[in-house]
Amino acid sequence: MTTEQLIAEIKKKKSFLCIGLDVDLNKIPQYLLKEDDPIFAFNKAIIDATHHLCVAYKPNTAFYEAYGIKGWQALEKTIKYLNKNHPEIFTIADAKRGDIGNTSTMYAKAFFEDLGFDSVTVAPYMGKDSVEPFLTFEDKHTILLALTSNQGAFDFQTKTVDGIELYKQVLKTSKSWQNSENLMYVVGATKAEYLADIRQIIPNSFLLVPGVGAQGGNLQEVCKYGMNKNIGLLINSSRGIIYASNDNNFAKAAANKALELQQQMAELI
Repeated sequence: MTTEQLIAEIKKKKSFLCIGLDVDLNKIPQYLLKEDDPIFAFNKAIIDATHHLCVAYKPNTAFYEAYGIKGWQALEKTIKYLNKNHPEIFTIADAKRGDIGNTSTMYAKAFFEDLGFDSVTVAPYMGKDSVEPFLTFEDKHTILLALTSNQGAFDFQTKTVDGIELYKQVLKTSKSWQNSENLMYVVGATKAEYLADIRQIIPNSFLLVPGVGAQGGNLQEVCKYGMNKNIGLLINSSRGIIYASNDNNFAKAAANKALELQQQMAELI
């Protein structure tokens, strides 16, 4: 998917909502456990109920890898279902990969070619030769971890080196990498006060913003400092939407929560 297609979908739906598909078998409605593939059954119900309200879905691969081959097969079925039935929706493999040269190329092939995701999250710690292999894929996007929503982000990301915070060095340096126009960035919603400085460095890039909902991030604050002329934001909510209910009406409850966010977004666009 091109950036222009993503922007068009945002304008069409008046939404920049991303829904995280982080499936925990201990939290889904217990009757689904009788299904041959309870993970996919859960995801399909969520997608069917919310696809008109969001522009992106983000499965965190850990929630699939934890269940071995069956979990990976459920992830494959989920992305194939999305690509077949809702090709207009942007898909994010939240895998946080990144390794040197050939290994990164293989990671990229796994998510972009085999599974067919539009984007993948990547850790920048090993530098450009661990990221550039992802950037060579046409109409695919690499979402670089910049300033994350967890408390441990302060351990390294905001530390100053030669007078500049590390996350700012990551942002500035990444702009010099080959095919950097294919980069997006992760900035946590709980770090909204940093967004003004971030937009000074990367004014036009899309930001994936987790942390709205269960982690306490504020949508209005994020938009105040992070929105650009093309919106430039993908606001992710996972637990706050998909686990709104664990009863038989879980998909409807998820849709209601997604609608609340979509309506707030429509007012902000």
